[in-house]
Amino acid sequence: MKGRAPGWTRSVDWRMACMAGVLVLLALAFDGLSGGLFLTPENLYNLVQQTAVVGILATVVVLVIVARHIDLSIGSALGFVGVLIAWLIYTKQWSWPAAAAAGLGLAIAVAAYQGALTAWLGVPSFVVTLGGLMSLRGAAFLVADGKTQPISDESFLMLGGGYSGAIGPRWSWLLCALLCTALLLILFLRRRRLRKFGIAPRPLTLDLLLTLLPCALAIVFVATMNAYQIPDKELGQGLPVPVLIWIAVALLLSFIVRRTRFGRYVFALGGNPEAAALVGIPVRRVTLQLYLLLGLLVCVAAVVSVARLNAGTNSLGTGMELYVIAAAVIGGTTLAGGSGSILGSVLGALIMQTLDSGLLLLDVSVGLRMVLMGQVLIMAVVFDVLYRRYAGEGLQ
Repeated sequence: MKGRAPGWTRSVDWRMACMAGVLVLLALAFDGLSGGLFLTPENLYNLVQQTAVVGILATVVVLVIVARHIDLSIGSALGFVGVLIAWLIYTKQWSWPAAAAAGLGLAIAVAAYQGALTAWLGVPSFVVTLGGLMSLRGAAFLVADGKTQPISDESFLMLGGGYSGAIGPRWSWLLCALLCTALLLILFLRRRRLRKFGIAPRPLTLDLLLTLLPCALAIVFVATMNAYQIPDKELGQGLPVPVLIWIAVALLLSFIVRRTRFGRYVFALGGNPEAAALVGIPVRRVTLQLYLLLGLLVCVAAVVSVARLNAGTNSLGTGMELYVIAAAVIGGTTLAGGSGSILGSVLGALIMQTLDSGLLLLDVSVGLRMVLMGQVLIMAVVFDVLYRRYAGEGLQ
C-alpha cells in the first residue's frame, strides 16, 4: 500500500487478495447452507462453464472502462451476432467456420461504427451504445424474424462445452503442468533480470509463495474438473472448452496490457486524456482500436454462447451488459477510468456467478436474487472507494 505499508507487503495486491478471500468465503457459505451441494465437482464444472461468456466479455470491458468509456450494447451485439451465426448455419446451411467469419465481420462493423462515432465525432460512448442496445436487439429479431435457430453441428457444439466439450483428464493435467512450469520459469527469469540491472528482488520465500499458490490452485481446479464424470462416460470431463477459451483470452489481454504500447496507451488515456494527447498518444486511433478489440471478443463470446445453448434465440445476451460491467467493477475497475486489471475481471465474474448459482441452489426467488446482487455491486464500489482512500490513491 502506497506510503503506509512497510517492506514486502507493498508488493502484494491486497485488493485482489481481498476479492479472492470473498470468493472463497462465498463458496464455503453456500456449501454449508446447501448441505454440501455447492462444492461438488458437477456444480463447480457447470459454474465455470456458465461464467465463461461473461468472463470473456469482462476482460475487454475492463479496458473500455479504464479508457473512460462504456459499452451498454454489448449484450445486444452478442445477440445480433449470435443469431446471425445460428441463422447462417441452420437456415442457409453454411459451414460453421464460414458463419463464424461472417459473424466476426458483422461484430467488427458494429464496433467500428460505434468506435468511430465516439473517437472521431466525440459522441459520448454512453449515448452511442445506449442507442446500440436498442437497435441491435431489434436487428437480432429481424435476422431470423424472431424464430429460434437450432444448431446440431457436433464440432460447433463442442465450443460451448456440454457432453463432448471438454478435453479429458490427460490433456488437462498436461496443460496444468505446462502452466506451472511456465510460472516457475517466469519467476527465475524475472529474478535474474533484476539482479542483472542491480535491483534487489523480493525475498525468495515470498516469490515462491506467490508463484506456488497459483500452481496449487491450478492443480486443485484441474483435479475438480477431472472428478466430474458424466454417467455413461469412462473418464472424467477435464477442462471445458469454454473455460479454455476464457483462459486464453485473459492471458492474451494480460499480455497486451503489460507488454504492448497499445495497452500502455489505454491506461494513459484513462489516467489523463488531455495529458495523453499532449505527449503524442493517438487518442482517436487507440479508442477505435479498443472498440475493434471489443468487437472481436463479442464474436468469440457469441460463438461460445450459441454453442452452449445449441441455438440462436432473440433473447440471447439480454441483460448481459449489466453482468459484464458488474463483473469488471467488482473486480476493482474504477468507473472513473485509469485503473483496472484482467485478473480482477476474472475474480469479479466468478463472484457474480457464485452468488447467482449459490442463491439459485438455495431456491431464492429471482427478485430477491436481483436485489442482493445489486447491493453486492454497490458494496464493491464502496469498498473500492474506501480502499483507495486508505491506500492514498487519488479519487477521480
